[in-house]
Amino acid sequence: MSDATIDTAPRPQHKSLLEVDALTRKRNAAEKRFRAYGIAAILTGLFFLIVLAVTIVRSGIPAFTQTVVGVNFTLSAEQFAEAEGQLFKTKAYEQLLIEEIRGQLETRGLTVDFDAKAIERLLGKPGGTLREHYRANEADLGQPVYFELAAASRVDGYLTGRVTRDTLQDSRFLEASDLDLIDALVEAGIITRAFNWNFITGADSGVDNPGGAGIGASVIGSFFMMLVVLVLSLPIGVAASIYLEEFAPQNRFTDLIEVNISNLAAVPSIVFGILGLAVFIQFMHLPQSAPLVGGLVLTLMTLPTIIISTRASLKAVPPSIREAALGVGASKMQTVFHHVLPLAMPGILTGTIIGLAQALGETAPLLLIGMVGFVARGYPEGFVAGFTEPNSAMPAQIYTWAARADAGFYEKAWGGIIILLLFLLAMNILAIILRRRFERRW
Repeated sequence: MSDATIDTAPRPQHKSLLEVDALTRKRNAAEKRFRAYGIAAILTGLFFLIVLAVTIVRSGIPAFTQTVVGVNFTLSAEQFAEAEGQLFKTKAYEQLLIEEIRGQLETRGLTVDFDAKAIERLLGKPGGTLREHYRANEADLGQPVYFELAAASRVDGYLTGRVTRDTLQDSRFLEASDLDLIDALVEAGIITRAFNWNFITGADSGVDNPGGAGIGASVIGSFFMMLVVLVLSLPIGVAASIYLEEFAPQNRFTDLIEVNISNLAAVPSIVFGILGLAVFIQFMHLPQSAPLVGGLVLTLMTLPTIIISTRASLKAVPPSIREAALGVGASKMQTVFHHVLPLAMPGILTGTIIGLAQALGETAPLLLIGMVGFVARGYPEGFVAGFTEPNSAMPAQIYTWAARADAGFYEKAWGGIIILLLFLLAMNILAIILRRRFERRW
């Protein structure tokens, strides 16, 4: 008989796998908190994005509308001959316009005392507009013609609430007595609001006329700059990327080049502006404020972005593609250009468009080459002149408007931001479409 004793000590109880212990509950709680932090971060970002979008739209929409004075004007052949025979012809047309406006107000039972100075404060120099129309269209003599004359920015500010009777101080731009005339014209239906096509198609109008300012000439300037950037940066950037990624030997020299390319991508844009000023203007004597110089400066700034994105696209092509091409007898050049490059094209196009979008919104380099100091008053006379004649660009024009004292230019600046963002949004959408169109899966 054995004297072995039976172990009666209590054994640990094994819990069910379906039961959540304290450690698991703690870990699950940490995961929930992390998800909550992520959701809170996303919602915070969306909130500020919505606030930014609402602010831009609310502040910029007034730039797309303008206050106009609509007048049915009839000029007889005798009045035309009499006005053309006077020494101050535009003054004669203005006097006829004043009589017409006064008559239309009186027919509606409204009597307001005003003179030519008041009309000029409200409409600028309307006599010149009338004179040019009837000189070019003498067949309209004796016929009623409807004119929509753009009102001054102070009139627009009064109707939108930016200018009030309490805050208005008499000046050469607007006097308190003019507000009575404005109210009478509104009551008579002569003053209305209309879409401001001139803001989209026009040019800058100087520091005293925010109502006539437009961004069209600056859009053309940006277009010619982007052509220069595209023609230079795409072939140079892609060629450099192909050489560094596919053909260059791995040594200290190529490592130095790669490091410098990465560093150039992080250099502030104003440094490229200083470089462009020193090289292209002071050394090469290229025309100042020209889209050609702006495009060259932005090309230098865009090249690192295109090279980095193109190299990443080339690396993303599986090595098996290269090995298969080489295995069937293709040369290194044929392998790269017939197989690797087409597969990397979606990423190359995306990187190029993103680089162009970044260049489109740059302002600092343009400050250094003078594209802010020059005020473009019209469109270039030809395709070549679009590159060589002084012009402005959208971000530079927005900066110029924002720096002016008149509050009417702030609305123009916000409106210009809307147009610039629409261009950037269109370019990013194009990048997405091209990427999905040419993307190949393996």
